[in-house]
Amino acid sequence: MMFDITGKRFRFFLISGVVILIGIISLATFGRLKAGIEFSSGSMMTVSFEERVTHDELRQEIIGLGYTNAIVQSAEGGNFYIRTDTLSEEEKAELTNTLMAKFGNLEEMEFHSVSQMVAGETVWNAAIAVAVAAIGILLYVTWAFRRMPKPFHYGTCAIIALVHDALVVLGIFSILGAILDWEVNLMFITGVLAVIGYSVNNTVVIFDRIRENLSRGSSANFEAVVNNSLVETMGRSLNTSLTTLIVVLALFLFVGASIQNFAVVLLIGVIAGTYSSICIAPQLLLVWEKREWGRFIKWSASAKAKA
Repeated sequence: MMFDITGKRFRFFLISGVVILIGIISLATFGRLKAGIEFSSGSMMTVSFEERVTHDELRQEIIGLGYTNAIVQSAEGGNFYIRTDTLSEEEKAELTNTLMAKFGNLEEMEFHSVSQMVAGETVWNAAIAVAVAAIGILLYVTWAFRRMPKPFHYGTCAIIALVHDALVVLGIFSILGAILDWEVNLMFITGVLAVIGYSVNNTVVIFDRIRENLSRGSSANFEAVVNNSLVETMGRSLNTSLTTLIVVLALFLFVGASIQNFAVVLLIGVIAGTYSSICIAPQLLLVWEKREWGRFIKWSASAKAKA
């Protein structure tokens, strides 16, 4: 074997476990993800000031007015996003007048509110969308590999890889939310669904090469078949991911804050999805086929003892 990828499968699992554990610790330390207005109700306004106003000055003033849970974000063009609890017309007018008295004339670029009922429906619909996508992928991959001895294994490993990608995205976003006040909104969910589609595409390509090599009888050793399949598809997977990352990075840098969450989720998800399609899904398939779960547990315990 020129490249022994499968021989490092337990190390790959350990790396993923550490990254996911960091994300879980972040969620436990910083609290839950910051829900956007679509998911938690509230009011959002975009304003700009004639005079120069810093982010910290604006945030401190809004908190001083009693909006302790307010989120203030800087945007392109010197604009600011202000997120508060749901404001009535009187409360909105009072907030705007107070800010004008403090910082001078302002222009309201946008304002909208979401009620608790609408937010609850949005959360439910988003959960259904993700669940339907996962179930659909499981059924599709199982059907696509129905002629293989254990087609359900392929579908299950693909889903586990997708869960891996989602956990990585959630963990990193919890850190970004704590540091930069980034919120989980509909653009975030759209990005997660796009990552699911991208990741499963890479995984299916590798699984399909495994099926082809098994059909040709290239080797009686399943581990050798999986390793050769990974080597054969490695260039395609990395090149596709690199070109995708270039496009997504351009979106993040030049399109602006309106799709910020979508672009960041794609950046994280493409990297995590490429890793999981090579280092998680086919490796899990191999471990399952060889029934190595006990060996993995012993290896993990040994690695911890050496550390």
